[in-house]
Amino acid sequence: MMTALERWKSTLWVWGFGLTKIPTLAWLLPHVEEMDKERVVLRIPLSWRSRNHLKSMYFGALCAGADVAAGMVAMQAIAKSGKRIDFVFKDVNAKFLKRAEGDVFFTCEAGSRVRALVEKAVAEPKRFEETVSVVATVPSKTGDTPVATFEMTLSLKAR
Repeated sequence: MMTALERWKSTLWVWGFGLTKIPTLAWLLPHVEEMDKERVVLRIPLSWRSRNHLKSMYFGALCAGADVAAGMVAMQAIAKSGKRIDFVFKDVNAKFLKRAEGDVFFTCEAGSRVRALVEKAVAEPKRFEETVSVVATVPSKTGDTPVATFEMTLSLKAR
């Protein structure tokens, strides 16, 4: 379990990464709620920054949240490998199930599969791919019932 300080440091890292690499992420102000070697839980607040005209979360913000949650799993595994590995999401399949009318929590529990993928990329200099899942929920409105699900193909290659 992460301490409040660890969550804050991780959140600041995401904001800094967003400011320097992907400004949309910084704009949405995502917060790291949980992070360990197996799972990442990220929250994007529902605010004027992330809302659509129906006062629910805009689908672009939902996709960005899924991208960051799965990306943090990959970045964590890559950092632990000590190798230079490039990654990108090759494709995404999103299902929007309900309107997200509150803060959205994005959960990715693919740590062990991503670590195995990183090990393959380190061992052999070719591109490897793995599909990872992200589930988006709005606990304040719908409990554990997903409002969206994402299947994203993570593509890695060691430099």
